[in-house]
Amino acid sequence: MFKKQKSLWILFIVSLAVILPFAAPYLTMNPAVSRVELNAAKLQFPILVAHIGFALVALLTGFVQFAEPIRRVRPKLHRYAGMLYVASVGISGILAVALVFYMASFAKATGFLMLSGVWLYASWQGYRHARAGAYEAHRRWMIRSFGITLVAVSGRLAMPALLLAYALLHGFSLPEGREGMVREALEVNIWVGLLANMIAVEWFVLKPAAARARS
Repeated sequence: MFKKQKSLWILFIVSLAVILPFAAPYLTMNPAVSRVELNAAKLQFPILVAHIGFALVALLTGFVQFAEPIRRVRPKLHRYAGMLYVASVGISGILAVALVFYMASFAKATGFLMLSGVWLYASWQGYRHARAGAYEAHRRWMIRSFGITLVAVSGRLAMPALLLAYALLHGFSLPEGREGMVREALEVNIWVGLLANMIAVEWFVLKPAAARARS
């Protein structure tokens, strides 16, 4: 258990180190600081800020969900944090779908739409099974849901590898310059983060747990 909780703390610290520098500028509510291209700033920017804010709440409450001492010693806090997590995912996920309509890139839009869809679905399944008292199924679906929440982290951590892959494929010539290289990497980082996290959850978390339960 100690090793598991230590890994959770490491993941928590890494996640905050990745997400907070990205999210902090949006707290100024100034569209000029947006790292996302704005096509209709008056409407798109508030939706974007709300999406990021609720996603950050989901990230933080998600870690509370998997803190073993809280789940065992303070089950009521675990339950309230879970409800806040599901509500935050629901709001952030729906806002993400709205943001898709402002994206000029088809690859980015479809990646964001897929991410939002599976995020909402997995979270709803986790909530539904908890309400039904099917706690093992609830645990599995919430692990899947939180794995998708962490795509915001893994997608950004994947950027150095994607930039390197781009440079290698172009013989380090960078035909569109550094800006073009970053733009191309951002086209696929959501897909890469989602695929990596789903593989990690299914094969390295849920599959070993199922094997231990059968033995």
